[in-house]
Amino acid sequence: MFVPLLTVPLAVQLIAVSDGVPAFDVTPSCKGAVQAGYIGPEQSRLQNCLDSEQRTRDKLDKEWTTFPAGDRVLCIASVKGFSPTYTELATCLEMKRDLRTMKPVDDLSPARPAPRR
Repeated sequence: MFVPLLTVPLAVQLIAVSDGVPAFDVTPSCKGAVQAGYIGPEQSRLQNCLDSEQRTRDKLDKEWTTFPAGDRVLCIASVKGFSPTYTELATCLEMKRDLRTMKPVDDLSPARPAPRR
């Protein structure tokens, strides 16, 4: 049953993310990647994908509490609607973190010459 994120009280959402990294079944996504031919030699494609997802989950498990609870809630909700992977969850969390620390565009643009009078 699909329950929109906004209908679940925030307290319930925060409790869910405080328990740690969610348990995802990444097998369907890995099988899809194998069928599409995106990863490794044919013999070991599925195992390579599953191993990569496990390494990503292990890394997330170590870093989980460093991500703000609101980001964890948002990112979990953003990947739950399909066959989620830990790679997608980690990417979402890292992008949210990086956006917070990113310099404003004005700081990155070349200096403009002063207008003539």
